[in-house]
Amino acid sequence: MEKATIRDVDLAGRHVLMRADFNVPLDAEGGITDDMRIRAALPTIRYILRAGASLVLMSHLGRPKGPNPKDSLRPVAARLSELLGQPVPLAPDAVGPAVTTLVAALQPGQVLLLENLRFHPEEEANEPAFAAELAKLGDIYVNDAFGTAHRAHASTEGVAHDLPAYAGFLMEKELNFLGGALEHPQRPLVAITGGAKVSDKIAVLERLITLADAILIGGGMANTFFKAAGIAVGDSLVEDGKLDEARRIQELALTRGVRFILPTDVVIADRFAADAQSRVMPLGAVPVGWRILDIGPATVALFAEALGDAQTIVFNGTLGVAEFPAFAEGTDAVIKLLTERAQAGATVIIGGGDSAAAVEAAGAADKVTHVSTGGGASLEFLEGKTLPGVAALRDRTEAH
Repeated sequence: MEKATIRDVDLAGRHVLMRADFNVPLDAEGGITDDMRIRAALPTIRYILRAGASLVLMSHLGRPKGPNPKDSLRPVAARLSELLGQPVPLAPDAVGPAVTTLVAALQPGQVLLLENLRFHPEEEANEPAFAAELAKLGDIYVNDAFGTAHRAHASTEGVAHDLPAYAGFLMEKELNFLGGALEHPQRPLVAITGGAKVSDKIAVLERLITLADAILIGGGMANTFFKAAGIAVGDSLVEDGKLDEARRIQELALTRGVRFILPTDVVIADRFAADAQSRVMPLGAVPVGWRILDIGPATVALFAEALGDAQTIVFNGTLGVAEFPAFAEGTDAVIKLLTERAQAGATVIIGGGDSAAAVEAAGAADKVTHVSTGGGASLEFLEGKTLPGVAALRDRTEAH
């Protein structure tokens, strides 16, 4: 069901309460190391302000257990002020009399950022009373935080019971791209799935097998498929309890006529370390004491062939230990293939989390069609789950 957006409501003179995802990485001094999530919210913020509304922003940061200065949203307020070119004061709390006073004083075109929502345990508990306190700060609720939409928290789901709830532009974009890729893809549709564990991706793989024309497998999860097929993997990470599941997944793909492509060569290391000794080995030749940490060049060539005519590509999870430069080469090579397919007109969607971070690190975020801001949210969306933060929004047919 298509969701109503801020285009569907008159915002002039209203107080808008907006959930954003400003959970940005910070360095030891509290400086923001990557402001992508802040920048991603700017189109919605600017639209609301230009429409003549005042804006109350709310977000979480980190995983605090109660108020903690190191998890304050102060750096976010400072960065937002720079990006918007206007002051974005930080409220002393997310709720309470002082916050209510600040919100009441807001004029059209002004912004206030609430302090970290998760300083209150009621946020994650989705307590109705806390959600109602938040709802008093606005006339209209906007959710632009796709990255938290898989959580039924007070600010993502609870508030929508007390205020008319609309999607922001980032939320709309995420739903359009991820939903479009799965529901009405241009074919062939090729899915690339990596990451450490098969157990994290079973539901995704089951869904993709019903949708994709080909599935390419990499990362640590490939090792479980190897071992399930009787292929030696040395001391590589393997989920021994998921060998039967791996066989079932492959059989399911075979039954449905979906190409299920595993690596044919691998990069191995003598230990799990950035400076480990490494070498390229054909599949099945991994000696004891060594472990698989990346896909090899022959596999990259195999993946290139599979991607050659793809019109829709979904990439979720890295194909090696991408945090170690020596074992990020396979992932980087495939990202280069994805940018080439995007240049050729294919729709290339990066499914958030580690894969999004790898694309950002490779400087390719602006060379693909869409990079999701949601890790867990995009994964659950790909699995076909209902996201509470999305379900709580008004449908387009209810917009007026």
